[in-house]
Amino acid sequence: SQRTDRARMLEFIRKNAANGLSVANLVAGLSSVLCSLNRQYHHSCWLLLVGFLLDLADGAVARWLDACSALGDRLAPARSLPAGAKLDDFADFTTFGLATALLLQPQGVLDGLLAIAYVMAVFTRLCFFSSGIPFTYRGLPCPYASSLLAGTFLLTRGDVTLLCVAAVVMIVFMVDRGSYPHDKVLESQLWKKVVYAGGVAAVLFSPAAVASAYCLAWSTSYIVFPFAMWSSEA
Repeated sequence: SQRTDRARMLEFIRKNAANGLSVANLVAGLSSVLCSLNRQYHHSCWLLLVGFLLDLADGAVARWLDACSALGDRLAPARSLPAGAKLDDFADFTTFGLATALLLQPQGVLDGLLAIAYVMAVFTRLCFFSSGIPFTYRGLPCPYASSLLAGTFLLTRGDVTLLCVAAVVMIVFMVDRGSYPHDKVLESQLWKKVVYAGGVAAVLFSPAAVASAYCLAWSTSYIVFPFAMWSSEA
């Protein structure tokens, strides 16, 4: 009946809304890779910032709708792949690992090694750095490292030296096993939701300089003051 079909459609949407955001993040990452290969770095950075916002939203949507990543579970059965190998981690690796590393514009051996090191740091962070502590990450979450590099690129017009220095610092932060709070900005205090809404408005409707400065300040505050500003009690 029509009512049954509607109920099935709503249930399908409920179960797959978070998957849709993860797929959108993956598409943003792949598109950023293509833009970088064509030296359209401005567009690459914008897509990375879009991916950053999508990544913050997908977990919140899954919890709001009480829907696990069904596609992710199929991609990563518990007995065959590590827990990190699921849909959102594939998207994160593509967007915040591969696509972000291309912002370093590797041309020589050293540049190439740095780009590879960055990708491997993201891979390590996603696969192996489970803290075992509730509401706590081990190592800097890679979306914030990516947002910082994208914002830096846009504000400095692609200063490779500064980007390489920032990338080295982000690599250290991702692999040093320091503690960071879960960034549930859409499930926390009102001011954090306002920060997220401001990020969406800045990325979608503001000039590149405004969007990059906003996301750079946001990411830096999380990196420098993780628990003072961004813990669930802050």
